[in-house]
Amino acid sequence: MNALLSDAMFDRIRIPLDDWFADAIGWLTLNYRPTFQAMKVPIEALLDGVSGLLLWLPPLVFIVLVTALAWRVAGWRIGVLSAASFLLIGMMGLWSLTMVTLSMVTASVVVCLIIGLPLGVLAARSDRFQAALRPVLDVMQTTPAFVYLVPVVMLFSIGTVAGVIATIIFALPPLIRLTDLGIRQVPDDVIEAAEAFGSSEREVLVKVRLPLALPTIMVRTFSVSLASLKRTAWLTSSFLNSPASSSIGRVMPGRRASSTRIRSWPSTSRWT
Repeated sequence: MNALLSDAMFDRIRIPLDDWFADAIGWLTLNYRPTFQAMKVPIEALLDGVSGLLLWLPPLVFIVLVTALAWRVAGWRIGVLSAASFLLIGMMGLWSLTMVTLSMVTASVVVCLIIGLPLGVLAARSDRFQAALRPVLDVMQTTPAFVYLVPVVMLFSIGTVAGVIATIIFALPPLIRLTDLGIRQVPDDVIEAAEAFGSSEREVLVKVRLPLALPTIMVRTFSVSLASLKRTAWLTSSFLNSPASSSIGRVMPGRRASSTRIRSWPSTSRWT
């Protein structure tokens, strides 16, 4: 009777979901690890290229380019703040780590665009595909990062690529959703006018739907993607033995406070 009044009643009917998941990941690792290692080659090449470029640029040239871009896009205040932020990072001795982190964010955004835009277009064109894709996006967007970080590390091995892939998993759903939304918001009368002039379905998509949806796609995609990447950028630091992660174990609050500046810069942008 006491067993019925406590959680002991579930002991005999427990569903070993954790064991099933561990067995599935172990089976994939054992049988398809070379496949997953090959899948990470393009991401690793992109990451190495971006990282090499950012580390090759002289810091002064990089600061001038970023300041000019921020000034042009967001105004002179954001431009000055960007310059001051990167100068502060350099003076704290964190320039190289910042460039590596920035290369991870850049690679993540590029891969998200390559995967997310076509899927968003397909979701906008097919209600069935959208309905089938929605539960997958819900799981990807609501699952805590550490849940899929462990299998990603097991399948792709420890390294910056694993951090980038974990970031992509988190940042991809908003991009697909907002691409779908932007295309669906194109007025029907504009599409009907294009079809009346003899435009094919492909021409309507390329010359009408995407150009009219581009402002919505770009503004919302960058705002959500940058916010998502900013919240998940800490995942990548754990693979670099960075000051932010090592200072926790060594109880170094000063180093921890200074190193978090690497990931706080994107919050100054009006896109976030």
